[in-house]
Amino acid sequence: MEAYIILAIGVWQIVVIVLLVLLLFGGRKIPELMRGVGQGMKEFKKATSDTDDDDIIDDTKEPKKIKDAKE
Repeated sequence: MEAYIILAIGVWQIVVIVLLVLLLFGGRKIPELMRGVGQGMKEFKKATSDTDDDDIIDDTKEPKKIKDAKE
């Protein structure tokens, strides 16, 4: 029952939260904060998609031969 009360956020609660954020950070800082959050999410998605690609091993190609550094 308590979880339902927490999830039941009305319009007035959202208005109060927005006003508190405006008072704490000011109108000029909010776009910078949101830009930082967006960049963080973008990097997180990129990192998670990169790790998925690394798990796939392609055995169809022969490995490249490395030349000796002395030559």
